[in-house]
Amino acid sequence: CSDSVGIVWCRHSAGTRATGGEMEADGRKDGETPAAAAQRGASSLGVSVQEGLQHAKASVVGAVQQAMAGSEEEAAQADLRAAKEQVEATDEAEAKKKRLAG
Repeated sequence: CSDSVGIVWCRHSAGTRATGGEMEADGRKDGETPAAAAQRGASSLGVSVQEGLQHAKASVVGAVQQAMAGSEEEAAQADLRAAKEQVEATDEAEAKKKRLAG
């Protein structure tokens, strides 16, 4: 093992890898087992699917509210609510993914 600019590089039978919080070539965190990496990936996928469903729900609810709106102002408000819900879903998903990667 050698230290180069604060990163320790070690040669193992699987190849060269960085230690100290670096990512492996296969996307795993340093010292993370393949099973843990798979679980983290599956969790991230679940968050993405949930985000997509929240976007779809906001779009459908917004479209129904627009169709039932009695005036153009109510339709515009429904559109803004749907857009706001989509942005909130995206923000929530990004925060969850950041926690998973943390």
